[in-house]
Amino acid sequence: METAQATRTAAGTDEVRRPSAVRALVVLLGVTAVATVVVELLNFWYAPDPGLGLAVRTGWALLRTLGFLILIGHVRRGRAAARPLGLILAVTTVFAVARLIVPRQGVPPMPGVVGFALLTALCVAVVWLLYRSSTVTAHLVRHRKGLVLSGRRIAWQEVTPKRPEAAGWLLAGRVAALTYSPLMLIPALVAGGAILDGRLLAAPAVVFWFVAGIVVSNLVLFCGIFLLRGRRWARRLLVAITLGVLAVHLPLCWWLLGVDGLLRDATPLLAAAGLTLYSLHRAPPTPTPPTGPVGEVR
Repeated sequence: METAQATRTAAGTDEVRRPSAVRALVVLLGVTAVATVVVELLNFWYAPDPGLGLAVRTGWALLRTLGFLILIGHVRRGRAAARPLGLILAVTTVFAVARLIVPRQGVPPMPGVVGFALLTALCVAVVWLLYRSSTVTAHLVRHRKGLVLSGRRIAWQEVTPKRPEAAGWLLAGRVAALTYSPLMLIPALVAGGAILDGRLLAAPAVVFWFVAGIVVSNLVLFCGIFLLRGRRWARRLLVAITLGVLAVHLPLCWWLLGVDGLLRDATPLLAAAGLTLYSLHRAPPTPTPPTGPVGEVR
């Protein structure tokens, strides 16, 4: 009895006491979240002419801090989804802050440049720990929980993917694609200022841009469900969605926001699209199910 109780106590202690690399990653993510807020507020403070566009972009960038808090929760719980989420958060954060520190004219203020360099180093360290630390990799093995039918009972327990060898890159591609909608909606809101400035001809384009961002969000959610189930058509659909998003987003950025909009709002979406396509390329191909003599699936 005492041996069994000691075993349970030791197991509980091991579960609570995480490896040092995992604890370091949690602290690093907290520091990165705080640094993101500080750099964005400093940039807004030093901007000579903030305007509506910078205010909207800064507000969206501040919301990105919530993503780091969610990522901290995933890491503490050992969720496998922490790796792709951390990758896309690090990449988009670097691009988002880079577009904020570049002024319309002149050179960026020195505090913004120093803050951006520090934030970039923090994001690189986060990605390195997530993908290069064997201790962190061994810790991030749990998956989401869901309702599972076991015998005659329905239990709330961990749901293991049926294709774990492909789940990593496919999950990274889905997470990257989920950023398409906000990356379209933010510049659409910024372009709404053109209507307030008297460019009424731009109103239909702005409305179309905003509606397209909402439609893309629903399409990616629908596609992502079947993507992780290994459906080939879901991969092709996600590629088509990515190309369609670029075909809509890039011309509207150039027309409504000019070259400045291309640099600030097209570059982050290009990065997300590139990560999505790269993830789909790296993911192992879906195996073709064997068929019988008459073409029926065995």
